[in-house]
Parts: sequence; C-alpha cells; structure tokens
Amino acid sequence: MPLLTMHSRQISWTPLLVLGYLFYLLLGAMVFQLLEKQAETHFRDQFQLEKLKFLQNYTCLDRQALEQFVQVLMEAWEKGVNPEGNSTNPSNWDFSNSFFFAGTVVTTIGYGNLSPSTVAGQIFCVFYALFGVPLNLAFLNQLGKALNAHLLTLERWVQKPGRAQVVQTLAVAIFLTTGTLLFLVFPPLVFSYVEGWSYGEGFYFTFITLSTIGFGDYVVGTNPNKHYIPVYRSLTAIWIVFGLAWLALVFNVGADLMERYLQLKWHKPDLSSAEGDTNKLEDEPEQPRIHIPS
Repeated sequence: MPLLTMHSRQISWTPLLVLGYLFYLLLGAMVFQLLEKQAETHFRDQFQLEKLKFLQNYTCLDRQALEQFVQVLMEAWEKGVNPEGNSTNPSNWDFSNSFFFAGTVVTTIGYGNLSPSTVAGQIFCVFYALFGVPLNLAFLNQLGKALNAHLLTLERWVQKPGRAQVVQTLAVAIFLTTGTLLFLVFPPLVFSYVEGWSYGEGFYFTFITLSTIGFGDYVVGTNPNKHYIPVYRSLTAIWIVFGLAWLALVFNVGADLMERYLQLKWHKPDLSSAEGDTNKLEDEPEQPRIHIPS
C-alpha cells in the first residue's frame, strides 16, 4: 500500500474503498429496515389474528395443538414438501427437478427451498459441490474467454485506421444489449406466463437467480396447482448457466471500471504541482561555482 504523501498527492484508495463498502452495507441495512420492517409487523399481526379466528371457529382445538400443526407445516416446507395440494403433487426429486437442483449446487445459488434429507444424499452433496463448484468456475471462465475471443475477432476484422475503437464500442454495446434481452428482459415474460407472476416478480427472480443470490422466495416449477412440461426446470437450469456467465462478465467489467476509476482518482500525481516545482527550478539563477585549487 503506498504511503500517504502530500507532495505527490498519492493517496491510497484501499481505505477509501473499505469505508465506501461499509457505508454501502449500512445504507442498504437502513433502507431495507425502513421498507420491510413495518410490512413484517403487519404480516405477523395478521397471522396471529388468523390463528385466533381459527381457534374460535374450531373450539375442539387448543392453542398447543394448533402450534404443533404449524410446526409440522414448517418442517414439511423445510424438507421441500409443499403443504398445499395433496399426495399427488409431483415429486421434487424426479430427473428434471434433480437436474435443476444439481445446477443450483454447482452454481452456488442454493435457493434453500430444497435440500437432501438423507445422510447419504447430504454426504454426496458435499463431495458433488467440492468438485462441481470448481468445474463450474472453470466452465464459466472458458465461456467468458470464448466470448472475449469473438469480440477480439470482430475488432481485428476491421483494420482501417480510426475504426478499431468504434468497432470495440459497438461490439460491447451489442454484447450488453443482446445479453440484457436474452437473460433479463425476455425470461420474465416467460416466467410471468408459466408461473403466474407479475413481470416485476419475474424480473426480480431473474436477477436474484443469475447473480447467485438465490433467496428462494421465488422458485420456478413449485406451484402444485400448475402443470409443467417435464423439461421446464431442466431448460431453466441451462438458461441459468449461460445467463450466469453473461452477468458474471458484466460484473467483472463493472468492477474493473470502478477499480480503474478509483486508481486514476487517488493515484494520479498532482501534475500541476510537479510542473510548478520544475518551472521554479528552471527560473532560479544558476549559482556560481567556487573552484578550490588543490
């Protein structure tokens, strides 16, 4: 880390980045608290009111029995069993759903709505992720290199002077526009039609998924009242992999641009001060040299 020097005004941007990062987290915490805490309180009060109404309508039940039943529902949900519907609901572990789950493991999305319940499945999941996550990173890295190679090929295709920068800018614009349409704009339309979500909910699910945040509040193919084609979740898993590669490149470009901006802003020497010092030295008259005979 370079030292702080007032002469060249070379200030390390690392502490400023750390402070900015912490400030961003604090800002997010305050905004989320402001937006969500009141709604959570409302839903909690509404849920308690519904439980009281249920006990009043069914006097044969007491509060303890109701709480036990709620606990059973929560455990079922944690095990990936949707409490809605009946036993004829499609399995969470058919091949299509298992393929989708495998994709969420190696991409580290981890929605949290489904997980192995057997000891053998849990142990296999550990070793599967141990080798699958590096394999996924290598695949995404190679895919990113292939996309960059296509961009470089397009740039070399035009050899006329003054066109390279234009072509590079155009290629980046096409890359961003095409990826945005394929991975962020059109998929929410499909999810809205198939899942019955609003476009905003579909867009939210799309970004949360491709960024590997994966809250699990929205997951495709889990509504027991809808009939999905067998390959629906498998196709979604393939879309996730390629969309994740595209969004990772976008994030890398954004991080690189931000880092370059900070380096230019805080590591750039004060040229005016340096020039002033140089001019000052040039303006000073040359001191006469005293020759001391030997």
